[in-house]
Amino acid sequence: MRVVLVPLDFSEVSGAVVEWAARVAERFECRLWLLHVASPDPEFVGYEAGPDVVREQRASELREEHRELQSRADDLRERGIDARALLVEGPTVEKILSEAEKVSADLIVMGSHGHGALYRALLGSVSEGVVRGAGCPVTIVPARSGPTEDPA
Repeated sequence: MRVVLVPLDFSEVSGAVVEWAARVAERFECRLWLLHVASPDPEFVGYEAGPDVVREQRASELREEHRELQSRADDLRERGIDARALLVEGPTVEKILSEAEKVSADLIVMGSHGHGALYRALLGSVSEGVVRGAGCPVTIVPARSGPTEDPA
């Protein structure tokens, strides 16, 4: 194993996901790609973005997401892990799958929010979509637990 893709949404499970992936990286001496898929720009999906204040707010949100992602990558590098950060915009599942292919991921480690069947039926599940479409193994770190076992 050489490359692990770690999609993050900055939810409460993100810390456990990063820690689990870090333990994999330490064990196998592989590179981690921390990926955040930001919501697409409203103009990108065909909607008016609104006044400049809306555009400025969106730019501020993207800068903050980028800072958070870079900070997590910096923390991992301080631990001796080859970590890189990548922020992209677009449809979440499709972007995760395309970035996994671009970086030649051998494994995807991501979190699950543990929503119920009704939620999945109405809105779908990002983790389910990634599992179905991935060309490599996918490890799901559940929202209700942290990294309690050795990943290897």
